[in-house]
Parts: sequence; C-alpha cells; structure tokens
Amino acid sequence: MEAPNFWDDAEASQKKMKELSALKDDINTYRSLESQMEDMETMIEMGYEENDPSIIPEIQEMLDQFRSDFDAIRVKTLLSGEYDSENAIVKLNAGAGGTEACDWCGMLYRMYTRWAERKGYQLEVLDYLDGDEAGVKSVTFQVNGTNAYGYLKSEKGVHRLVRISPFNAAGKRQTSFVSCDVMPDIEKDLDVEINDDDIRIDTYRSSGAGGQHINKTSSAIRITHFPTGIVVQCQNERSQHQNKDKAMQMLKAKLFMLKQEEAEAKLSGIRGEVTDIGWGHQIRSYVMQPYTMVKDLRTNEETGNVDAVMDGSIDLFINAYLKWMALQKKNLQQ
Repeated sequence: MEAPNFWDDAEASQKKMKELSALKDDINTYRSLESQMEDMETMIEMGYEENDPSIIPEIQEMLDQFRSDFDAIRVKTLLSGEYDSENAIVKLNAGAGGTEACDWCGMLYRMYTRWAERKGYQLEVLDYLDGDEAGVKSVTFQVNGTNAYGYLKSEKGVHRLVRISPFNAAGKRQTSFVSCDVMPDIEKDLDVEINDDDIRIDTYRSSGAGGQHINKTSSAIRITHFPTGIVVQCQNERSQHQNKDKAMQMLKAKLFMLKQEEAEAKLSGIRGEVTDIGWGHQIRSYVMQPYTMVKDLRTNEETGNVDAVMDGSIDLFINAYLKWMALQKKNLQQ
C-alpha cells in the first residue's frame, strides 16, 4: 500500500482554499453590485419625487462606480487560461537610454508595486540590481494573489517613455525603454528537460533593495540557458540551495511558456517573443512632454492621466488587453 503524500495533500488543500476564497470574493462583488443598483434606483426616485436636479452628479458618480465594478467582474470571466489563476513573476530590464532608462525602470517598478497594493496582492522581490547613477538596472519580483498572472500577462513587452529628462542639463526630451517579462509561478514539476551542458550556473553577491531577508553573501544564483539566451536570477531565498531551486523553477516555467507561445504563434501567424528593447517593439507609450498621454499600441486604449497610471491605475489597459485577446481568439476560431 502506497503511503500518503502529505505534501501533495497540503498543496491540493491550499489550492482548494484559494479557489474558495476567489468564489467568495465574486459573490461579495455580485452582492455589492446589487446593493449599488438598489441605491441608485432609490436616489433616482428621490430626485423625481423632490424634483431636485442637484442630485444628478451624485447619481452619475454612483453609476460610474457601478460600471467600473461591473466591468471588473466581467473581465474576470476572461481569465480562462491554464495558468491565469497563478502568481506572477515579473522581470523589468532597463534598455536603451542609460541613466534615464534605469530611472524609468524604477518608475515602472513603483507602478506595479502600487497596482499590487490596490489589488491586495503581496509582492516579493527575487532579484534587484541598482542603476549606476539612479533607478534600477533590473528587478525580478513575484506578485502573489489569485489571477495575478492572468492580469499581468498583459504587461509583457517593451514600455516606452518620452519626457524631458531630469538628467539632461539642456532640458531636452529623452526617449527610454524598459522590457517587461511576465511568467506564471508554476510550482508543479514541469515536463521540461534541461541538459547540464546547455546551462551555466553562476553565484554572486546579493545586492540592492531587495529587503531585509536578502543575504548579503555570495548565495545569489544566476542561470544562463545557452540555446535560448534566457537568464534567470534569484537572490531572495535564505540559502544558495534555495536560490538555485527557485531559479531552476523559473527557468523551467520560462521554457515551458516559450514553447507554448511558439506553438500559438505558428497557429495564429503572430509574433511571439519580444527580444529587442528599443524602437519599434514597444507595446505601450508613456508621454509626459510636450503633452501627457499613455497609449497601448495593441488595443489603442489611452488616457491623458499619466500621474494616475504611474500611481498604479493600469486596470483600464489590463482590461482592454483581455478583451482584445478574447476577440483575437474568437476570430481565429471562426
């Protein structure tokens, strides 16, 4: 008789609790929408009975909130991918633009941090490298929460910034680029073969603003996969062994997702992996001067409120992307 695997049982139990929590959140959201609808109907009746037009702005504000909450739960139904419910691992790399690009990388890291806070997600830094003069050269972090990957997969690609550089004494406009890579945190053992000859494992000293739990010893791990050029790094765990395990898990997940993307690209005829961090490959532009606008170049979703976006209000772009992808899939099936 085979002995019970307590680790598998614990993982299955944890997954069920996670699903139950998500269902409870959906029910609470639905009940909140019902309550909002009833409140609006009551306010409208009061306005008619008292013939009071001053109540219209308040009703409009309630309607805007209702539409926003309704749209959020409607978009959630589009998260049907195999790994959409998982945690997300996000890597930001400063590209063309030197110090300005590193500053831009730091700004994007703050944007995603604020977004995660708004969602009630937890953020854990896995690797962090400061810029030479300012900002961040690269940062890898994990966003823990239900559907984190489903939402953040929309952010994969190159993000372009146009502004008057604070690092340019002449006050000229500067264009900078940062690449964003996103993959699910797949904890199960993936069927991905990695030959020892295809990788190089380097150890280095942990550094940067990763937090108090980062060991300032040579326990950080960098794994380079020669056939694909993929590089994964981890310095957040308490030992070199744990960092290596986490880095290998990230590499397997990255290779697994890359294989899936290549298969999808062949079927749909679309381009898969974005490799160049520069002109012509951006998914979104953030313009701060001479005008203010953030525009997603895939969905054409845009807003003039750059400050709100940089403060974490990116749901409009995430939602537009999910709707756009659902439409793409529907068109392919026809």
